[in-house]
Amino acid sequence: MERKNISSGAPWEGTVGYSRAVRVGPWVVVAGTTAVDENGQTMFPGDPYGQTRYILQKIERALQEAGASLHDVARTRMFVTHIGDWQEIGRAHGEFFAAIRPAATMVEVSRLISPDLLVEIEVDACMRE
Repeated sequence: MERKNISSGAPWEGTVGYSRAVRVGPWVVVAGTTAVDENGQTMFPGDPYGQTRYILQKIERALQEAGASLHDVARTRMFVTHIGDWQEIGRAHGEFFAAIRPAATMVEVSRLISPDLLVEIEVDACMRE
């Protein structure tokens, strides 16, 4: 199967050795995505809802670049630094996926790469053939 790596252009992709997303056949896997803009600035600090919406918009763009859409998402994984934020994070997730309803996991982690980051999300999608 053909493989296509999708880059966001972030400088740390080469340093760490990863891609924003990878398409192999009908599968598209989007790496853990946080609310960091192209300049490395955290967006919506202190706002789990705002960060989640920002992240899902970034994920949607990566999927589109791979030839997929949110409707192809089969699974989401949400890593959160405070599980008490689940309602705000879940509300944002629902705004993008209410009609799609992928399998979803939300777990609390002790921290993410920056203390300003409250949420990290990764998705797996399978394109219809």
